[in-house]
Formats: sequence, C-alpha cells, structure tokens
Amino acid sequence: MSEAQTLGLQELLRVSPVADEIARRFQAAGHRLALVGGSVRDALLGRLGNDLDFTTDARPHQVLKLVKGWADAVWDVGIAFGTVGARKDTPQGSFLIEITTYRSEAYDRTSRKPEVTYGDTIEQDLVRRDFTVNAMAVDLPGRGFVDPHRGLEDLEARVLRTPATPEESFSDDPLRMMRAARFAAQLDFDPAPEVVAAMTAMADRIAIVSAERVQAELNKLLLATHPVKGLRLLVDTGLAGHVLPELPALRLERDEHHRHKDVYEHSLTVLEQAIDLEQDGPDLTLRLAALLHDIGKPRTRRFESDGRVSFHHHEVVGAKMTRKRMRELKYSKELTEDVSRLVELHLRFHGYGGGEWTDSAVRRYVTDAGPLLERLHKLTRSDCTTRNKKKAATLSRTYDGLEKRIEELRAQEELDAVRPALDGNQIMELLELKPGPQVGKAYKHMLELRLEHGPMEHDEAVAALRAWWAGQQG
Repeated sequence: MSEAQTLGLQELLRVSPVADEIARRFQAAGHRLALVGGSVRDALLGRLGNDLDFTTDARPHQVLKLVKGWADAVWDVGIAFGTVGARKDTPQGSFLIEITTYRSEAYDRTSRKPEVTYGDTIEQDLVRRDFTVNAMAVDLPGRGFVDPHRGLEDLEARVLRTPATPEESFSDDPLRMMRAARFAAQLDFDPAPEVVAAMTAMADRIAIVSAERVQAELNKLLLATHPVKGLRLLVDTGLAGHVLPELPALRLERDEHHRHKDVYEHSLTVLEQAIDLEQDGPDLTLRLAALLHDIGKPRTRRFESDGRVSFHHHEVVGAKMTRKRMRELKYSKELTEDVSRLVELHLRFHGYGGGEWTDSAVRRYVTDAGPLLERLHKLTRSDCTTRNKKKAATLSRTYDGLEKRIEELRAQEELDAVRPALDGNQIMELLELKPGPQVGKAYKHMLELRLEHGPMEHDEAVAALRAWWAGQQG
C-alpha cells in the first residue's frame, strides 16, 4: 500500500461513522453512494476535513427524502444543479455534507450557465470531473476504490491531468482552466504539458464565464499556500490577459530603482513577502494590495533626461485602476475601497524622507491609513525588494522608527480616531450657522489644526475657530 493509500485509509476510518451511516440509508433505499472528488483527493493527501462530498445515482428529490430526519440541517439552494446540502452533528464534530446526483454539464458557445443533465453511472460522473486527481471515488459502505482515470498515479506524481482530453474538459467548463491554476497554487501540483497547451489555446473561452465565478477562483488561488505559482500559470497561458490584464502588463516594465528587475517579478516578490508577514492566516485584502500595488506604473512611465525611468503618481493611477478592475470582477464595495486605498498609500512612507517624523506627520499617516494601518505597515515593508542589504537594512530601521513614533504618540493622545476639539453641532452653535457647506469648511479647518498641532483645550479651540471665522468674513 502506498503512502497516499495509507493516509487515505486513516482519513476514511476517521469519518466512517458518518459516511457509513448515510451510505447505509442510501443502500437500504436501493441507491449507490460514494465519497468523491476533492474529499477523496484530500483523504489521500492526509488533509481531509469535515466537509464531505458525495455522489449518488439518486435524484435530488430522493436525496432530500433520505437526508431529512437524519441530518441536523438540510438545504436545497443547489438543487437546480443536482446538489443537496446537509449538516450532521456528532461527538467528533459537525460535518458539512454535499450530495450530488451523477451528472454531466456543458456550456454552449455563448452561455454563462451550465446545462445540467443527470447520469446513471459513477464512471459517467467521474469522466466529467475537472482533473484526474478529483475523479476518484470510494464506494460506500463497502469502501471500494473507483479510479478509472489513474488519478492516484497523478496524485503521487503531483501532476494535473484531465479525465477527458483537456480541450473537451475546458470546452465543457472554461472555468476549469482557472481551477488548474488554483490547484497548482493550493496543492503545489504541476499541470501536464497538454493541459498547459490547451489553456493557452483556449484562454479566450474564459470570457463566457461570469465575473463572480472567476472572482471566486481567483480568491481561492490568492489565499492558497503557493499563489505565485498559480499566478505565473495564469500569465504564461494568457488567461490573466482576460481576467486580470494589469498583471501581465507589468512584465515589460522596468522598476524605478532596480532596472535589472521588471515590475512583474517585483510584484510577485512583494506578494510573497507580504504573506510572510501575515500573523492570523491568509489576508485577501493584503494579498490583493501587494499584487496590485504597482499596476499604475505602465501608464505613468517616463524616460528622464538622465537615463532614469520614473513613474510619478503611479500610486494614484494604480488606485483608480485597482478600483476599476475589482468592480469588473464584482468584488464587494468595502473590499474594493480597502485594497484601492492601500495601493494609493503604499508610497506614503517614502514621502517623509530619511525618517524625520514630526508629530504632525505621524498623525496624518495614521489618520490617512485608518483601520488599514497594520496592513499598510506590512505592505510598505514588503515593498522593499532590493538586493542591496545595506539599503534594505536602512529602510527597515527607518520604518521601525516610524512604528515606534506611532506608539509613543498613541500613548500621549488619541491617535487612532483623530477628531477636532469641536464637533459639527458645537461649530454651528458658536458661529450661529445652519447645516451647510460653511460648517463643513469649519470642521475641516479644525481637523487640520488637530492634525498639525495635536489636542487643543476647549477655550483654545473656540478662539481658533472664531479667529478663522473672522478671516472668512473679511
């Protein structure tokens, strides 16, 4: 027995109380049930969690009848695609279960929605799966191993192949091309040469897939253990040119400070360095910002008279490009704004020269970053990819100094939510104003004073407001 088979057996024994129990219900009703796809793959890799995928010859309405009364919760949101979901609570924990009727699905050449048809055999179901490592099943309750496409061999070789020809597989569902990149990133597997060739030849077919499905795969790729491996595959096959064209556009650009490295390689390195700084698991906001922080460089490139290449204001242009791309990929407004803001702020640290941080500069830095401050710390540190160890050490020390100054000032005054000494209601009362633009101008002036000079006593603030207002009347 191979190592993978040994791991798989151990994992199957762990979940067998639940798996065998539900399988016997199906067997008693005259139906087959098998653990399938990613669950079998993960079992063989020794990483099966409590999310279990099953396939069956029972039709969805029959599946519903069989799980009701056994499961602790049942949902049918995926029933149009042949899938019934359930939750089973046990002393070993809760199991989330998906049971899908044998099926085949395909796109027509212009549709974004798959047409679902049900099959009658498990072999028929497995041939329509995306990759051979996901086209294995364990028949239950007898635990017979079903592997008609030699997925176990590919699993042990760490290679991604398709059960049918890659052209057939990707024609059935073009999103599988992005899944190849996602599995490369998640599992550190390599797609077979014929898979890469088909992805390259058929990259434009991704256009018929909805932005929401593309975004979901991109997120899984970015949150994986080896996202750079998946991103390189997207770029090299041309898929990125359709779903994230700003990334391959960086390949031919030269970095401002290191002209021997292009901005594409720099961006991938920044992403890896940002991941190294994560403390509480994968952070999609940080990873997107790290990947996209320099996408404004191609549009702002200028060749200076001294031979240098400049990218003035690329952070502002990049923030706008980030916002546009993320909207097209249907990201939430909140995530879009957070990532765009980080892209816009990623050079702010370098605008303060050699580290002469005044109280005013620290207040403005913290206020501009707001709740994104910790991510901005990580992004700024990650953005140093110089091979010059002395320069890298200097930058690191300078940023250490900034973080120390922030903590020192935070101990002296309210720094994380800087507000002027007078609020809008007080301003209206003191100046005898009704709500309107003048109140906003006054509030902005008082906020500017707070940022520049720090906390003010009430009387001092009132005097400053009246002096400003007198100047406005003149």
